Amino acid sequence: MSRVIPEEVRTWPRNLSSSQGGGMSTSQYGGISTSQYGGLSTSQYGGLSTSQYGGLSTSQGGGMSTSSSNVYRSNIPPWPVFLRELDRRGYTTQAALVRRHLPEKFWPENYFK
Repeated sequence: MSRVIPEEVRTWPRNLSSSQGGGMSTSQYGGISTSQYGGLSTSQYGGLSTSQYGGLSTSQGGGMSTSSSNVYRSNIPPWPVFLRELDRRGYTTQAALVRRHLPEKFWPENYFK
């Protein structure tokens, strides 16, 4: 099954840009946006979604998948920034889930020393 990416979902490299299309953007579809499809969204396709194709999904096409095909395209900021933002916003369960799958060197407390 190939990954479904709705046309209205924009993805980009996880960079530190805060302009439209950047990983640090708060605009719609932005890496730090809480709106639908945003990096901090828990709805389907969102960066904090555990459903299929979500940023925290371990299934094929998900952000935590180890599959080498049907690769996830991110709508969240870089992992250290994303985790710091999860902690700041009180998403402790989601931050703990990310930390369980992410090498410790990318945890914000280690990365931003």
